[in-house]
Amino acid sequence: MKNNGNVIEKIVSLSKRRGFIFQSSEIYGGLNGCWDYGPMGVELLNNIKKEWWNSMTLRDDIEGLDASILMHPKVWEASGHVDNFTDPMIDCKQCKARFRVDLLGGMLNEKRKKKSVRALNENCNESELKSKIEKLLSENNEVNAFDIIIEDEQLSGLLLQELNCPQCGTKGSFTQARQFNLMFKTFIGPVEDSGSVVYLRPETAQGIFVNFLNVQNSTRQKLPFGIAQIGKAFRNEINTKNFLFRTREFEQMEMQFFVKPADDKKWYDNWKEQRMKWYTNLGMNLDNLRFQNHPENKLAHYAKEATDIEYNFPFGWGEIEGIHNRTDFDLRRHEEFSGKSLKYFDEEIKEKILPYIIETSAGASRSFMAFLTEAYSEEEVKGEQRIVLKLHKKIAPIKASILPLVNKDGMPEIAKKIEEDLRFKFKIFYDDKGAVGRRYRRQDEIGTPYAITIDTQTTEDQTVTVRERDSMEQIRISSDSLSAFLHEKLST
Repeated sequence: MKNNGNVIEKIVSLSKRRGFIFQSSEIYGGLNGCWDYGPMGVELLNNIKKEWWNSMTLRDDIEGLDASILMHPKVWEASGHVDNFTDPMIDCKQCKARFRVDLLGGMLNEKRKKKSVRALNENCNESELKSKIEKLLSENNEVNAFDIIIEDEQLSGLLLQELNCPQCGTKGSFTQARQFNLMFKTFIGPVEDSGSVVYLRPETAQGIFVNFLNVQNSTRQKLPFGIAQIGKAFRNEINTKNFLFRTREFEQMEMQFFVKPADDKKWYDNWKEQRMKWYTNLGMNLDNLRFQNHPENKLAHYAKEATDIEYNFPFGWGEIEGIHNRTDFDLRRHEEFSGKSLKYFDEEIKEKILPYIIETSAGASRSFMAFLTEAYSEEEVKGEQRIVLKLHKKIAPIKASILPLVNKDGMPEIAKKIEEDLRFKFKIFYDDKGAVGRRYRRQDEIGTPYAITIDTQTTEDQTVTVRERDSMEQIRISSDSLSAFLHEKLST
């Protein structure tokens, strides 16, 4: 299924049909880049967040936090978001549509090779321009159009003449690139002026940094230790795409680990290993995961070293988590802008120091999409197609379904009694509508690991049929042992 070009469309269709994801404000035509999590989706998302939270906080060196979405505007000046959190944008003069430069640059990369670039510039007598083009050729002899458009206004004019507007088709009708800040602005108080501007946070990390000493002093943690947080973030993305991959509202699962500067490399490598294991332990195929290191000349302004964990989506490799050595950049900047010390007293050397920070920043929404994609499977069973979500049992929205074979002969009463016994131990789904085979298919599509069927034999000996989702194998066990059976199966 990974190479099927229609797999995203199939997952989107399944997500709506089975209550995972709905388009935001759909009855009004929808709001682009915003999505609602339905009954199955919210369970899956909460299970993913629960597994992440437990992996971080069920240890003695990481504390939890839930910081405010609205923060003092100087936080974002100190972090560099006011000046640096921008995307280069260009507009079509004809239809007024706006696009990110890197996306249009990618279009040019696909069609313009080294030879044709030289032809583009053959009438230009300025050898300097030609040499700049040569320097910006990538290893596969394609133009790095993104860099040209951003760094050189003269060259960008030449390159943009070669592109058609994706919306109206007009060729060469683009404005020069300019920077566009991605933060959402709003106002605090009744007066909407420059003095009341605040921002919806574009990331959750800064709430951790400004609370570093608050957490350390209240918990008496010693280095190294971490602070974990799950929360909403907001980015005014111009080009949202690929379902949940790039949206304007999303959730992050971030942990900032504070270490002594001399130990930064050790902990950076340690967290890389731990975070990759987290995904594989929840059922991800290692072949669909990889580290993508950031080259030195592409590192963020705060980073000494950085890598992304990428997942092989149907549209290609995409980042689902970033791991960064942020050095002491963030604490140092917040000291500078706030005038307050954020130094940690190191009892071993009897000095105050600014810790280095190793960041693990995972997208809850992107992880959701990756787990959904990984689990999606189509099979042929007895000449019929079966769609099944082979979700890991720990994150499956529903753990077991209860299916009375028919709504008579005492079966519904027994089924309801079993439901009452299991309801407060596991997430259960009761379904008595339609043929049992059809009900199995519905449960397969939402990833339910076990289906419990109450039939005629149940009324005679109090045994039930338990069907396993992936193998479709069925066994009979006593209804009294169901709770112990599910507990054992779901916890291993």
